[in-house]
Amino acid sequence: MLPLISWTFFIISIPAAIILFFVSDGFSFEFTQGIWLNLFYTVYLTILPVLWGGYIIGKRIINVRVVKLNHKRLSVFDMFIREFIGKFVLGYVSLGLTALISACMVAFLKDRRAIHDFLAGTYVERGH
Repeated sequence: MLPLISWTFFIISIPAAIILFFVSDGFSFEFTQGIWLNLFYTVYLTILPVLWGGYIIGKRIINVRVVKLNHKRLSVFDMFIREFIGKFVLGYVSLGLTALISACMVAFLKDRRAIHDFLAGTYVERGH
């Protein structure tokens, strides 16, 4: 029996590889440095937490999840703001500076919320 992490790899990687094969007209390892993988990953990070109570596979494994500050159910719009605008767009526009600032915010702020959490009104809950 394969460990959970191995199953996770197959569950995510095989569909992603098939989609990327058709989108990029072939397979190469160069896609890992392009926009297609980032867009696919951003869609994954946007949709799965809405369907799975704030979890993605990695967060489920380490028992943390994204929740709204007001404890209402996450919406696609919340996760779109958090993942696409707060991480993807701001990361590209700032050439990664917002990721560095967010890392510092998580390290030094008491509530450990990053830029994308402030934009979407979310936080990461541990040990639920």
